[in-house]
Amino acid sequence: MDRFPIGLEMDVSYPNFQVSLTLLSVTQLKFEIKEGPFARIEIVDIQVVPLGNSIFAVSWQEKDGTTVTNVRDYDRSLIYSYATPPSGQFLRMTGTFAVTRPADRAFDDRPQRNKALVIEAMTSLFQRHDASAVERLYAPNYIQHNPNIPQGREALQALVADVSQAVYYEPGLIVAEGDFVAIHGRIRGWADEPQVVIDLFRVEGGKLAEHWDVLQNEVPVMAALGGISMFDPEEGAHRTQPGTAWVAIHSCPSRDEADSGV
Repeated sequence: MDRFPIGLEMDVSYPNFQVSLTLLSVTQLKFEIKEGPFARIEIVDIQVVPLGNSIFAVSWQEKDGTTVTNVRDYDRSLIYSYATPPSGQFLRMTGTFAVTRPADRAFDDRPQRNKALVIEAMTSLFQRHDASAVERLYAPNYIQHNPNIPQGREALQALVADVSQAVYYEPGLIVAEGDFVAIHGRIRGWADEPQVVIDLFRVEGGKLAEHWDVLQNEVPVMAALGGISMFDPEEGAHRTQPGTAWVAIHSCPSRDEADSGV
């Protein structure tokens, strides 16, 4: 409930009319219908039930006896509305909404959820070599921007099924904003030398929908030059700052460490 966007104002467009909503509190909202047979302004008492992942069920009864239940998806800017006016007619409507005033406090779970999704995908595919995870974690119309990998989810699934057991991925620094996630990591066994890679993903509908990457062979540190390593599995912990989108990743042990029981 602490993530219900109190103070938010939005314009909702249904197929036959528009309504402006203001979320006054967790117990009241104001609606304004400017035109048409439903035109009026009213403040109603509401009940709010959080359903998870920025989805809330909001219900109320209006002065004329109309009962309304909204299922609001704040990630996708959609409202599914179910209303019964005094006539007894049952209305089902789907509307889109545009925010005209942000909430008093900003809450957006997408970056955290999307970072967890990317970590799960990279470790499932390139640590555990689990090809079955592709269907669960990647969108059916998955777009691949690496020219050396064929397009589509099925092609990725085939690639993971055939990849050498020597391939092993280590996650490092990760950053997310909105529907995009970038992760810095190291992969062994993909090429003759270990490679440091930045993968960029776009998330849609809770699945990975698009991917870009840049790879570079890892170069040893030259101590005489005071160099810093290209990749450190603990780099996320070193760079995390309050108020930023960086997140520390608890790195998995390398294959050698895992095999030795470390």
